[in-house]
Amino acid sequence: MKKETLTIRFLYRTMAGRAILKILTKPFLSKSAGIFLSSGISRWLVPLFIQKHHIDMDDFKGKKFRSFNDFFTRKRADRQIDITPGHLISPCDGYLSAYPVSQNQVYRIKHTEYRLENLLKSQQLAEKYSGGTCLIFRLTPQNYHRYCYVCNGTKTASRTIPGKLHCVRPTAYASFPVFTENSREYTRIHSKQFGDIIQMEIGAMLVGKIHNFPRTGPVFQGMEKGYFEFGGSTILLLVQKGRLRLDCQVINNTKKGLETEVRLGEKVGILKQK
Repeated sequence: MKKETLTIRFLYRTMAGRAILKILTKPFLSKSAGIFLSSGISRWLVPLFIQKHHIDMDDFKGKKFRSFNDFFTRKRADRQIDITPGHLISPCDGYLSAYPVSQNQVYRIKHTEYRLENLLKSQQLAEKYSGGTCLIFRLTPQNYHRYCYVCNGTKTASRTIPGKLHCVRPTAYASFPVFTENSREYTRIHSKQFGDIIQMEIGAMLVGKIHNFPRTGPVFQGMEKGYFEFGGSTILLLVQKGRLRLDCQVINNTKKGLETEVRLGEKVGILKQK
């Protein structure tokens, strides 16, 4: 994981930066950026972005993008998906951290405490994840920004919660209650293996929109769920107690304050045997 940029440290660790944040985290600014990045006049940004982030475009040779967001939300043809029953997969490309949820529905990231009741806006729902696990997948701007369902199951409900749009770099969510302040959407998935899972998409600074495809009923491991427009963003999973055994590397890295790089469709844990 790269060190935080000077800009991020300035915004989240200085008084002057935090004053500027009050403006930058307003949704209207991200909406305005989204309008520009979805327009044809943003096409010139595409080659600069590809060059800066060394993005492999072999699958898209000859394709002309209508706008920057048309490029940013491009659909990858070749996806390696683990469809093994009892495996929980990564919903996206990105960086994973995992945290235990306490018996009173709290998880902590460094010095910041997150209460599930505030995250979900439901005390009754939060209680279901007491003693469970919270997985946080952080996407950077250069990552592939389409995401999938993490297991087979039945989609039972969805909810959209409006809010601010903080940056989702570690410096931000270790200093502010980012996940309980940012705009977010979550889906409840009932799985025979993993019980009831929450899969939540969280917007971030300069993310125009979260696009979840409308769907009811059965969903399948690796099925595309939606995509983010430009910006860094986050997907958060809540798994009930006693259901998941995480890969050791993820656990050990999180304890050291490190993130584990993962790919969409890759196994991150398995069903915990009773």
